[in-house]
Amino acid sequence: MLVSDLNIVLKVAEFKSIKKAAESLDLLTATASAALMRVEKSLGVELFQRTTRQLKLSPAGERFIPQIEQAVLLLTQIQQNSKNDLGVIDGEIRLAAPSDFGRNVVLEWLDDFMEQYPKVSLKLHISDSNVDFYREPVDIALRYAPPKDSRMYGFKICDIPRILCASPSYLNQFEPINNPQDLALHNGLFYQLHDIIYDVWEFEKNGKKTKIKMQGNRATNDADLVRRWCVSGKGVAVKSALDISTDLLSGKLVKLLLDYTPKPTELWLICPTKQLITPAIRCLREHITERCDSVLKGLQRSQLL
Repeated sequence: MLVSDLNIVLKVAEFKSIKKAAESLDLLTATASAALMRVEKSLGVELFQRTTRQLKLSPAGERFIPQIEQAVLLLTQIQQNSKNDLGVIDGEIRLAAPSDFGRNVVLEWLDDFMEQYPKVSLKLHISDSNVDFYREPVDIALRYAPPKDSRMYGFKICDIPRILCASPSYLNQFEPINNPQDLALHNGLFYQLHDIIYDVWEFEKNGKKTKIKMQGNRATNDADLVRRWCVSGKGVAVKSALDISTDLLSGKLVKLLLDYTPKPTELWLICPTKQLITPAIRCLREHITERCDSVLKGLQRSQLL
């Protein structure tokens, strides 16, 4: 039996549906169905009871699915250990990344990584929403926050300053911003996740924290749009230093309130289990860590951090 077939069987057991299991793995339903049939034929039992409306575990399935799960974990670990010993960097990486960071920063880094490791293939999922590892075809995710679920495995890439910024064209039209209270006279550009609009901005100076409730006429669930609006002079925004590093260095955006520091964030690489950390993912983690460090040091040299 192939490990890939066993993985499909486990997904079918999870979703109680061949179609949904296939969709989660980005496969045709017929492909998933054929894999299930191969495993059942090899075992000599039916793992599922099928009707026109539902699919549920058979008595044999109740017995064997936990053993199949243990077998897959063991075989996956053996494969990874073998590749580690041989120094082989290959396989598919299914990565989720935030919209702005993914499109405008990480994409170039991934191209460089795949040139260095040509046996690696990539499936990239761009979204600011927290990925559901059990329902979407993703193995690892870059996120601007540590994992909230204690069952998840996370690796902290770096601390990331956040920056209050605006374009020169915007600043030429409106009153200067000398302290956080001046922001009341300006248009905020907001990030929105689900029904929450992040319009309360927090700053710190000499250990003292200040919160400002902003007013603004634009909000979006896509952080890339916040950056684009800001570059085009539509208002002021608080952004990750990584997301706007190129815009800061080119002068398209200007850092504001140099003595006041917005609440920082962190970049994490998250996955549901350590067993998914392949040699290729370890190398990718190191690659992204090095690139982040290089960008942040470049901003420091330019006195932008």
